[in-house]
Amino acid sequence: MRELEREIEVRETDVLVIGTGIAGLTAALGCSPLHVDLLTKSRFGAGGSSAWAQGGVAVAFGSDDAPALHAADTMAAGAGLNDPDVVAILTSEGPRRVEALLALGARFDRDSGGQLSLGREAAHSRRRILHAHGDATGAEMVRTLSVAVHQAPEVEVFERTFAIDLATIDGAVVGVVAEHPDGRLVLHAAPAIVLATGGLGRLYARTTNPVESTADGLAMAARAGARLVDVEFVQFHPTALAAGADPMPLLTEALRGEGAILIDGLDGLGERFMVGEHPDAELAPRDVVARAIWRRLAAGRTVYLDATKAVGESFPERFPTVFEICRRQGLDPRHQPVAVSPAAHYHMGGIDVDASGRTSLAGLWACGEVSATGAHGANRLASNSLLEALVFGARVAEDLRRPRLARPRRHPEIEAAAGEAEIPVGIEEERSAKIVAEIRALMWDQVGLVRDEAGLSAALARLDEIAREVPELGGEARNLLCAGRLVTAAALARRESRGGHYRSDYPEPDPVWQVHLVTTFGKDGRVQVELEEAPPAPAPTLQAAGGAR
Repeated sequence: MRELEREIEVRETDVLVIGTGIAGLTAALGCSPLHVDLLTKSRFGAGGSSAWAQGGVAVAFGSDDAPALHAADTMAAGAGLNDPDVVAILTSEGPRRVEALLALGARFDRDSGGQLSLGREAAHSRRRILHAHGDATGAEMVRTLSVAVHQAPEVEVFERTFAIDLATIDGAVVGVVAEHPDGRLVLHAAPAIVLATGGLGRLYARTTNPVESTADGLAMAARAGARLVDVEFVQFHPTALAAGADPMPLLTEALRGEGAILIDGLDGLGERFMVGEHPDAELAPRDVVARAIWRRLAAGRTVYLDATKAVGESFPERFPTVFEICRRQGLDPRHQPVAVSPAAHYHMGGIDVDASGRTSLAGLWACGEVSATGAHGANRLASNSLLEALVFGARVAEDLRRPRLARPRRHPEIEAAAGEAEIPVGIEEERSAKIVAEIRALMWDQVGLVRDEAGLSAALARLDEIAREVPELGGEARNLLCAGRLVTAAALARRESRGGHYRSDYPEPDPVWQVHLVTTFGKDGRVQVELEEAPPAPAPTLQAAGGAR
């Protein structure tokens, strides 16, 4: 259903980028001299997940480190589903991309000698995590890139502009229909559309993600017919502050990297439990830590993160963001453990892209969390997300700068594409909010950390029912419902446990399922899931650590 009474204007540009996180900003900045329209549904420089990232950015800068070691750690975390060629690109190009960010003025933390400080996080074999202002790394990276974009004359920013749907001609993407803050509907037409819209964290009742993370790009691409891959793999961060807030404040993994421990608070005993769960204890992969906490919470216990000895009095200087978060809740992490819970944090799956960010649809690229490059596999290695945004945002820009790209002249087909765009009428705000609340609760309860066939089948049936009952659902609610159906269908299809996907009825990984699941919408509107063989992992080597570059 669409609003027939509203006309759609047409605006043309060379490149259209949707999203102003690190991936979108990097892509927009790298497209010069092409003209770029940059759309954000929030205020420029203020929205999205990138600015919330506390942990840091992983890069092989240390004298005892090398891209090959970083790649090995990434492959190990990915549980057999990483693309080794993409992982090699990520880790080998990472140092150069971070150096470019430093050249733009990024202020990463340094030691007393002026050298970049390197921390360690879960499943990393070396200290390779760069931080900024202790635990405000994402905010500093966004600040640096936003300043550069603001100074770039070829980039025009449109704030508070909501992308509704992709416009296509014969299966090729030619633009995006967006609603501007004054209510105008505009088809932003371009030969290259870049989705950098972030993840789907708001799909879950418990999440560390901001309100903007509503799966907009994923849903738009799916409705246009794009291939999606690995969408069942959702990463749940182990340590969100259990304070009743939505979103749940994140307590960075760097705390555990510096020695903070997890204790079971049943009857006030305060016993450390991760030592018995995994050889790496608190630095085990995130899915292992998250499920260990979840089991205790499900049994009625309370789990605390205790950094009183590891950080103690230095909290305000070393982790100012976390300290302020706790202080606002009346907590003092210098002297007391704080209650934690897992929460939806990152989506490993997304729009299927190649190493240049090209999707299965002509005219459409994607980068950042909305995309699935193959770098993360079934479980993202901590602090690789910001690096992926830098590396593949830049690679998208490199691809778009090639001479074959030119602005098309306006022609009747583009006008027709604008006229055919489906704009949902939408429903009243209160009813939409109730539907969203139901979807988020359903996803957390049945498609969360622990899944099984009965719960997944019931969840998918209810989500499909909502889609039939409320076809006029619009905006972010429409996108969350779409993403929920996609994730649930893929999770139901994958009959094993691997990485971030855990099935209690199939609790072990199965070599038969070392495959990718490709998810699309069929012509009947139902989700279709197909199996695709994963790239073979490289043979183990004994390559020693080389230099930092």
